[in-house]
Amino acid sequence: MTSVLQAQGLGRKYGKRWALRECTIDIPAGHVVGLVGPNGAGKTTLLKLACGQLEPTAGGITVLGGRPGSTPAQLARVGFVAQDTPVYAGLSVAEHLRLGARLNPRWDDARARERIARLGLSPTHRAGKLSGGQRAQLALTLGLAKRPELLILDEPVASLDPLARREFLQHLMEATVEHEFGVVLSSHLVSDLERVCDFLIVLVDSRVQVAGEVDQLLATHHRLTGPRRDPDRLPADQHVVSARHTDRQSTFVIRTDAPIHDPAWTVTQLSLEDLVLAYMDKRTEENRRVALEVQR
Repeated sequence: MTSVLQAQGLGRKYGKRWALRECTIDIPAGHVVGLVGPNGAGKTTLLKLACGQLEPTAGGITVLGGRPGSTPAQLARVGFVAQDTPVYAGLSVAEHLRLGARLNPRWDDARARERIARLGLSPTHRAGKLSGGQRAQLALTLGLAKRPELLILDEPVASLDPLARREFLQHLMEATVEHEFGVVLSSHLVSDLERVCDFLIVLVDSRVQVAGEVDQLLATHHRLTGPRRDPDRLPADQHVVSARHTDRQSTFVIRTDAPIHDPAWTVTQLSLEDLVLAYMDKRTEENRRVALEVQR
């Protein structure tokens, strides 16, 4: 199966600070990809590298088999909706569509006008007078009418209320089914991703922590609860993602492909949010340990 995005050792530095480093991922075609992580994790940097707005400091990246932003034809294949759902406050809805038609060679004017009508947006209304949800839908319309093979969305619903978020994501999913394009959607709201994504990338502290199909990740991650035990005593095929201990009890989140036979453990499955938080907790715990070592 072909890949929509491949990165090998990808890194981007701002001055002396790495915003993204050692990023190696391979996203197969045919997925709605959730990119999740806390604020400042490097999500926006990765997405800007993918759409050609930034150049790598280290490593390389290809999108749809080409270098991002390298040619007008390559640019036309990728749609991008930035974090602040950018629209021009002084332009009307109709003027946005005319601008989109001038800038995009694959522009589908019928699709754009049909969406605007379905959303109930008046073509004469200026974007600055629209609600946050309406502006987000207008930005999505511009991205969809470009007829991209890959649509990249950076925190498109972060500022919306729950009803507007649900409506935006529902429209996005309807469009992916109808027009069959790939999606990479970043968010720190795991509940949103849980509804729409079938491939997950967890990015924390500028590094990819885990990536893969959601069903496979959930099938291979488990929570173990039982008598206190040192992580080193677990079988070698049980990779410890996170660990919590009390005086008498240990709770581990592990990744393994093998069955778990130890009767001492109570084994429970994880939700997608549990999985994401486990990897975020792992990085937090490592940072605490490094800070303590520095203090010593």
